[in-house]
Amino acid sequence: MKDQWDFDTEVLNRGAYINGDTSTPETAPIYMTTAFNVEDLDALYERYANKDFCYNRNRNPNRRALGELMSYVENGEESVVCSSGMAAISTAVLAMANQNAKIVSSDTLYGETLEVFDDILKIYGVETTYVDFTNPDAVRNAVNDETTIVYTETVSNPMISVADIEKIAKIAHDHGALLIVDNTFVTAVGYRPLDHGADLVVNSLTKFANGHSDAVCGSVTGRSELMKKIYHFQILLGTTADPVSSWMVQRGMRTMSLRVERQMENAAKLAEFFHKSPYVRKAMHPSLESHPQHELALSMFGSGERCTGMLSIYLPEDMDKLQEFMRRLKLVHYAMTLGGFRTTIAHPVSSSHYDMPKEEREKIGITDGLLRISVGIENINDLVADFTHALEVYEEQ
Repeated sequence: MKDQWDFDTEVLNRGAYINGDTSTPETAPIYMTTAFNVEDLDALYERYANKDFCYNRNRNPNRRALGELMSYVENGEESVVCSSGMAAISTAVLAMANQNAKIVSSDTLYGETLEVFDDILKIYGVETTYVDFTNPDAVRNAVNDETTIVYTETVSNPMISVADIEKIAKIAHDHGALLIVDNTFVTAVGYRPLDHGADLVVNSLTKFANGHSDAVCGSVTGRSELMKKIYHFQILLGTTADPVSSWMVQRGMRTMSLRVERQMENAAKLAEFFHKSPYVRKAMHPSLESHPQHELALSMFGSGERCTGMLSIYLPEDMDKLQEFMRRLKLVHYAMTLGGFRTTIAHPVSSSHYDMPKEEREKIGITDGLLRISVGIENINDLVADFTHALEVYEEQ
């Protein structure tokens, strides 16, 4: 055996493994490898048995670390970390829905979640019934013993309605159905659906959890018996998150409480400002007494300043004025995302619900004058000043 390989071989191997104790870094490294080496098949089988790392799509240290963090914050037994919020939603629903399953869903969800139900699951015989989840009686009338999944968002996108998770969980469980809750708009900082009867909770970690608008990621959290099947589907579907995104989201979540609490507080104050503005036809945030689920929100979230960092407003349906309003904003910008540390706006008709037929979206309140606002951590006085200046466009004739 040669003591030393040729140069072009040695440059492939020198420095491949780290010499020294690297087990306790202050910040975890990013594991960019696609695979982990083993000495022989016995070592490989041992890794299988211990659920250790072999191939990146199956398991990765950064993804596992983020999963452990998500299991803690949502108070679940296990989590899977996915390549996006939509990957988390799709993986969870596909794993839990058998052929010809029946789903009862809120009628005001993120637009692409609705498309998963209508454009993908429908192909395989899965039937979805949409009802108003702010009305527990409507949910009760829709759910029956054939229902497989009941699906809702804690606070809906973009209508900012609030679902009574405890009541809906009881309705679902009385008929043997699973309750899946999308907690993206509230996060575990504001509410833990699993503590109130939900079976699975999904999050778009891209949003408030990461909070810096620089990584796309999602998660599903729940009981081990359910997560085992979801993990199996995730591996086969290939919806696993990459190491860099997993690392970045975990880093972002270290300050999640600080950021989200400020965002929720700012949102409540900004909602009050919009509520009093003569140029805003209606402001929607659970902290407002005018909100239909105001009392429910207080009982679920504890106070008006812990509801959500999201709000929506109705402006006059004049597209030219709306365009000018947007151009006048200096601090606030348009973004096809939400939950970041800066305040952003979105026009649901032109973004999240762009593909929804006009008649259907207007039926649930998504009109041309609706703006969704993701509130950041800026000084609230600066935000009010920026919106005040922009709203003056509606004063001009």
